[in-house]
Amino acid sequence: MSTPRDGDRDGFDDDGGRGWREPPHLGSGAGGDDDEDRPNFVDRRKKPRDEQPAGQAWQPPGWDLPAVEPTRPAQQPPAPGPQDAPPPVEPPAPGPQDAPPPVEPPARGGGLFGRRRKPGAVERVFSYGGDLVGAQGWALQHGWTVSDGTAPEDAALAELIATSPVRATKEHRAGNVLRGRAGGLELVAFDIVFVERRGVVPEYAVTAFPMLGSVPGFRLSPARFWRHRTGGMMPMPSGDEAFDARWLLLAAEDDPRLRRLVQDPAVRGLLLGSDDGDEFWSGAGYVAAVRPDGHRPELLEHHSRLLTAIAGALAAGA
Repeated sequence: MSTPRDGDRDGFDDDGGRGWREPPHLGSGAGGDDDEDRPNFVDRRKKPRDEQPAGQAWQPPGWDLPAVEPTRPAQQPPAPGPQDAPPPVEPPAPGPQDAPPPVEPPARGGGLFGRRRKPGAVERVFSYGGDLVGAQGWALQHGWTVSDGTAPEDAALAELIATSPVRATKEHRAGNVLRGRAGGLELVAFDIVFVERRGVVPEYAVTAFPMLGSVPGFRLSPARFWRHRTGGMMPMPSGDEAFDARWLLLAAEDDPRLRRLVQDPAVRGLLLGSDDGDEFWSGAGYVAAVRPDGHRPELLEHHSRLLTAIAGALAAGA
């Protein structure tokens, strides 16, 4: 075991550190001749602000910015002259995309707190598709008369509407009434209109002819139609499976005229060639046809053909 007294075994003297000298590159610090030629490290750490002139605050080098140039007045843009005016822009020509949107049929019926309800899918399918102006023009060309449904002779049409297969209310009445002759029949054609605050909305097109004498009660409808108010009526088949699959005759009594009607080849041929969109009935002294539509020239001619055939079948053998 070694002790400080064992001599300079590790490169140190035993004089307690009195023989230690400052490294040559730092100087001895004892004030000898060697120290005058060596720069003192402490003397070189001068504060930068000691070198600034008196009365001037110290700031880092590069702190000063270039002097600001005097403010220049903003230049106003020159007033536009005639040659600088933009050319006039002409509006584009209206195209199909600029056409106004189609007008939906007005809502019918009052909802809660008097609000108008929007027509449903069934109402949109059976919405008015007639041509009021075209129907009246067709009637005038064929020598028919035109009425708005308020003429004295139009009062009997309210009873015919009451016996119709449609569900009419007190807001329904006859409108756009046309009267004239088609073939050998005196016909009356009108629309069952729904009266509301905004006006009248045609819902059903009816064409009828008056029957001389008593008319047996009957309902001739497409088999696919839903029927109401048919209590007490009995079906009267024609014996033709193709016809009976599409059309159904309901009679209030077994009458030979109705059997001739359902067995008449002209009537069956016209009905089988149709779109099964019409319904026929008798009431208030009339035989009538109805379709959920508005009257138009094509529908007037269609109903005229069918009613002529029906009238001929009912009158045969009378």
